[in-house]
Amino acid sequence: MRTVLHVGCGPKNILGMPTFFQDGQWREVRLDIDPAVSPDVIGTMTDMGAVASGSMGAVFSSHNVEHLYPHEVPVALTEFRRVLDPEGFALITCPDLQSVAQLVAEDKLLEPAYQSGMGPIAPLDILYGHNASIARGNHYMAHRGGFTARTLANALTQAGFGRAIVLRRPANFDLWALATLQPIDNETLAEMTERLFPR
Repeated sequence: MRTVLHVGCGPKNILGMPTFFQDGQWREVRLDIDPAVSPDVIGTMTDMGAVASGSMGAVFSSHNVEHLYPHEVPVALTEFRRVLDPEGFALITCPDLQSVAQLVAEDKLLEPAYQSGMGPIAPLDILYGHNASIARGNHYMAHRGGFTARTLANALTQAGFGRAIVLRRPANFDLWALATLQPIDNETLAEMTERLFPR
């Protein structure tokens, strides 16, 4: 059994993990900055010192990297890389600012872009963080940066990953990035992408 570090896990819910990690072959270790969600490890993306180097088969981070200031991104991605074993990979999802920018250009900043479990999400929420949560005092929800597919891929390779691919899902306003520690061939990358990325 391999171990996946679920970064920014939030409240415990294995169903929040991609189905790839739900096949019984993976053990989830939950890391979060917020002690209220009872993570296995309390830490930040920029300081995961409580996680041993080379101890994880995968890192999964869903909608967390946009909460970092741009200058913190290289530090966090280097931490993701540090904790991976030699065959490890990172799976990262975050808002796609390119698709959101299209709605802003159409003057739809405050119109719902999609429905979530938290209610309607407007482009303003995608850009700056979920406004209703922030208004209730959850400042962890504030966004401080963001990515297009190209800038996220560049950030991953600049952080030392051997190979990175980023897929856009414009209808969902999100990006899905797969970054491997070692360089891999196109066929292996295509197989991993097929298994890891949701349709």
